[in-house]
Amino acid sequence: MDIVAQEFKTPGNIGALARVMKNFGFKDLVLLNPKCNHLEDEAIHRSTNARDVLESAKVVDKLNYDTIIGTSSIVGMTYSPRRCAISPEELSKMDLKGKVALMIGREGDGMSNEDLEMCDIIVCIPSSKDYSALNVSHAAGIIMYELFKTSENRVGNDTSYASREEKDSFMKLLDEKLNEMDFIDEEKKNTQRTVWKKLIGKRNLTKREITILFGFMKKIK
Repeated sequence: MDIVAQEFKTPGNIGALARVMKNFGFKDLVLLNPKCNHLEDEAIHRSTNARDVLESAKVVDKLNYDTIIGTSSIVGMTYSPRRCAISPEELSKMDLKGKVALMIGREGDGMSNEDLEMCDIIVCIPSSKDYSALNVSHAAGIIMYELFKTSENRVGNDTSYASREEKDSFMKLLDEKLNEMDFIDEEKKNTQRTVWKKLIGKRNLTKREITILFGFMKKIK
């Protein structure tokens, strides 16, 4: 699993993230459109003994993963498909395959609706109502701790899982079918699409399962 830092502005936070990654056995740091130099002295100082994580970090301007997990510390009081989140513990019980990214939202601003739309899974960390905002490295550490606790107990298998391309193709077919249907308004159609996308993301579909879904969707007239 890659750890993606989204548009971080503070070298110290990148260094702290690298440190907590190494604490829990994660080594692949990806910087998405960073707004600072991740090899500045502040970052290296905060990383302590995780300088190697910083030095091997990749800088990218877009993401290409089979599954993208996003973090959000805020979930609306009313139901919202975009923010229908799971806990770090629930994430740790999922058997994720293929290229997987855990994306840590921007410092301060968090993740926009567009960012959430890009994610297959949203993880929310319960926190105090009096002060719910978490430091980005602390939020990442909580999630990585839960993943680390269960990592030694996981057993691999030979099952083939649906790729990002297959999931995207299914969503394209779904869009075509939704456009053929009569909805009261555009919001109802968008809700259907968002719910389907989250279901596809939460469920680690096998190639056989995605093929069955394709067959079912094609039969809808």
